[in-house]
Amino acid sequence: MNWLVLYARSRQVPLSAAVVAAVALTVWALVDGAPKGSEDLGTTAFVLTANVLAAVVGLGGSDVVLDRTAAIRWAPRRAAHVLLIGAVGGAALLAVQAAGPHLAAASVVLRDSAGLAGLAALGAACWGTTYAWALPTGWLAFTMLVPPLGGPAGRVGMWLIQPAGTTESTVTASALLLVGTALYGFAGPRR
Repeated sequence: MNWLVLYARSRQVPLSAAVVAAVALTVWALVDGAPKGSEDLGTTAFVLTANVLAAVVGLGGSDVVLDRTAAIRWAPRRAAHVLLIGAVGGAALLAVQAAGPHLAAASVVLRDSAGLAGLAALGAACWGTTYAWALPTGWLAFTMLVPPLGGPAGRVGMWLIQPAGTTESTVTASALLLVGTALYGFAGPRR
């Protein structure tokens, strides 16, 4: 076996991929097709959060101390893992949209999946993989339960459900991805 197969197995990638596929099939089967011009940004945010949460378990191995003492450079592997979480989560929803219901523009899917992956990485770096789900879930809950806020601060806080082309939401998602990936890449998951 090579290191990539061992890494994938130790990070429970097959299980995470199965959950992402199950979410995609569920969305394809249960969500009615909306006209091409309309968007369902709430459902999009919910599905992307579910996809990212399926992969959060893989942000840490079974022994964090063993990971830290390994004689390999972890930062690039961790950063690639976070980027793959965002890419696969978004790609799964885009594949469903290609075959069935239209939920949001591709730019919104990519923006939201990137920001949510960054939030998950930030949660893993700050609280460990046990609680890495808290930040993406909390931000989704805030977005869905708090009445829409106005102005630039509202567009930053509600970045998950902003339409395509909203500068504040794109900057927020990009910042979350960069900060989360950098912190998790260099520090790793907290014990």
